[in-house]
Amino acid sequence: EAGAKLDIQRIDIGEKVYLAGNSSGIEPSSWDSLRSTKVFLKAPITTPQGGGFKSLNVTVRKTLGLYANVRPCVSYSPFIETKHPGMDVVIVRENEEDLYAGIEHRQTDQVVQCLKLISRPGSEKIVRYAFEYARLHSRKKVTCFTKDNIMKLTDGLFHKVFDEIAAEYPDIENEHWIVDIGAAKLADTPTVFDVLVMPNLYGDVLSDVAAQIAGSVGLAGSANIGENIAMFEAIHGSAPRRAGQNLANPSGLLLGAIMMLVHIGQSAIAERVHNAWLRTIEDGVHTYDIYDEKVSKQKVGTKEFGQAVVERLGKKPHTLKAVAYKQNGAAGAFAEETIVKERSDTKKELVGVDVFLDWMKGSPDDLGEALTDVTPGDLKLTMISNRGVKVWPGGKSETFCSDHWRCRFMSQTGGNIDHQQIINLLSSVDAAGFDFIKIENLCNFDGERGYSLDQGE
Repeated sequence: EAGAKLDIQRIDIGEKVYLAGNSSGIEPSSWDSLRSTKVFLKAPITTPQGGGFKSLNVTVRKTLGLYANVRPCVSYSPFIETKHPGMDVVIVRENEEDLYAGIEHRQTDQVVQCLKLISRPGSEKIVRYAFEYARLHSRKKVTCFTKDNIMKLTDGLFHKVFDEIAAEYPDIENEHWIVDIGAAKLADTPTVFDVLVMPNLYGDVLSDVAAQIAGSVGLAGSANIGENIAMFEAIHGSAPRRAGQNLANPSGLLLGAIMMLVHIGQSAIAERVHNAWLRTIEDGVHTYDIYDEKVSKQKVGTKEFGQAVVERLGKKPHTLKAVAYKQNGAAGAFAEETIVKERSDTKKELVGVDVFLDWMKGSPDDLGEALTDVTPGDLKLTMISNRGVKVWPGGKSETFCSDHWRCRFMSQTGGNIDHQQIINLLSSVDAAGFDFIKIENLCNFDGERGYSLDQGE
């Protein structure tokens, strides 16, 4: 209706495909369509719970390298209720790694694990994207949220990369917040933030929070940007209980489509649609989720809302700020900026090994004594922990222990060890009847410890 120049290819994804027997939620042939167009608008989809079904959202983002998830969260006061009338925050979420790697294992009868993976290349790409986005859109500040006071290596790396890259953008203010107090500040005073960049899980949670406190999570669109391909969608997930009833608010998907138009260089059309949408909101034509008798004038269904936007094409809002997109304001990948420098000179030293055991036959002292007896003479058992707390030597009787034990072995001489020593150790542990479930090598990088200490160690 607005004149967008689009040749649309449609593919089926989600529940229908899952239930047809494809556990990935997408037909193999559909990947060719996505890769040929390089741009797609994705509806909210339902992933069946349990049963080994993987999230298609995560699969698509990671398979196609869509590393940057951009989620604007804007208030539309006084036409949509919010406690934060001046809120205009953009959350830039890392989209490929962190806990969303989805690498999980049941390791013992009592304990499961999920691996949190943070990489320097992944961190460099998303942080640089956030600063480039801020510069392109005339934003003044980029704020980083992490929890590196606890996760000193993973979140610590993300924070370190943020500081390194921030120094390259002296024209943009930068700051770092611990995520818990940062989230509290975001909920209480979002106007102090501008662009926020954060690892995957925090970004997922807090962009929903930010969208909701701005007015409604149903209003927010989302861009997923890669160096070659981009996906656009609503922030919100599927709502099967609303399907087919002409009730759902289409605004999130429409605003995602507007972001898509900007990305492919049709900024004038995007501006035309966005301003018509703002005028519709301003005129009080609202779906049930944002309808308020104090300000709304007409409660409409999904189709009627869309038609109301069409009727206002060419109009601009009176009270809300009209949008004006740069003609070349694509939220592109800045590919030339995101090439991560190779490092070949890092000195890596193997200094020990953590052996994880499935064991429930006695106390920590019993385990420490038994392992000391079977440890080869060139290694020594230095510590045993349970759920991250040191329990041997010198553990406390009050500490609750599960059946999952981390046993740390280091060189007797305090120097480096080799893989053969680890193999010999595992052979001794196995011969003594212990069930080891995994190992983690302990390494130093350029003389800096590359592993965490346990609480109390």
